[in-house]
Amino acid sequence: MDIYEQDLEDKQLKSIGLELMFLTPEKYAAEDGITAVELAKLVDLPVEIVKKKLNILKEKDIVTVKGINPKYWKFNEYNFQRMDEDDDIFRLLCSFDDVDFDKYFSY
Repeated sequence: MDIYEQDLEDKQLKSIGLELMFLTPEKYAAEDGITAVELAKLVDLPVEIVKKKLNILKEKDIVTVKGINPKYWKFNEYNFQRMDEDDDIFRLLCSFDDVDFDKYFSY
């Protein structure tokens, strides 16, 4: 994997992670969370990529999944706050230099 692919992978993971982080219950249809299909539409990425990234976040225990078909995903703020600050995923999701917060909030 070259540096461009790695950068693209990181941007996709960051986009999905931040979308989940700032997702409010009003933005998803089911009480249990958001489906990968709904999330893919929000971040404008193919569903397969979204599913792959959700599993990376699940392995880090910062998203929870409920159900089987469909699966509902939610960000786990409690576990995120307890992550090691040197963790690559933690640093990625806390790097706000290139983030447009207007996308996540409506005033």
